[in-house]
Amino acid sequence: MTDATTQPAQAEIEDGLEAFAQAMRVVEALLFASAQPLPAEELARCVPAGIDIGQVLARLTALYEPRGVNLRAVAGAYAFRTAPDLGYLLAAEAEPPRKLSRAALEVLAIIAYHQPVTRAEIEEIRGVATAKGTLDILIEAGWVRLRGRRRSPGRPVTFGTTPGFLDHFGLGRIDDLPGLEELKGSGFIEGRLTRDLAMPVPDDDPDLRADEDPLGDLFTPLDENG
Repeated sequence: MTDATTQPAQAEIEDGLEAFAQAMRVVEALLFASAQPLPAEELARCVPAGIDIGQVLARLTALYEPRGVNLRAVAGAYAFRTAPDLGYLLAAEAEPPRKLSRAALEVLAIIAYHQPVTRAEIEEIRGVATAKGTLDILIEAGWVRLRGRRRSPGRPVTFGTTPGFLDHFGLGRIDDLPGLEELKGSGFIEGRLTRDLAMPVPDDDPDLRADEDPLGDLFTPLDENG
């Protein structure tokens, strides 16, 4: 015989399970409908009060892990992505992959790891001049952005990566980037880099640093100050 005092507790548990299930449905629908990854904070505002959004996302991640689409952390947010082993099925429908020159790949890697960084600093690390067009290509791709201006003579532009960079390369956070030895082993970086190069811990914090000022005049040519 069920104790009458346990009935309210049982009802509370059932209500909690129902609310959690509804939260999963809401989050699932929002992620499927969104063209961009959604941060957990934004998703949390759309679910019933008291629901732990982290648990909802963890449950959905596990639920979709064996399926054709997976829930992935992308650039600090969440999005559904085609399962890696099924990507070939969509190859015919996808846009042709953007092909970057070796120089552009090296510049992108330096910006990713050393940001905020100026063009002069990129050239110092690489040991060769960097064409303005190389930076333009990376900016056009949506992987690199103009951050600010260095508080130094000439006030050169500083560059950093974008959330689109993380999304394209399947990175949840900037510190998911591989280490220097992994990059060299994959052939991503050639021997033009200085032998004593130390790979810093990457940091894409969007806030300006103490030695950066806002961009201000956006019409200053990059080849003069960037």
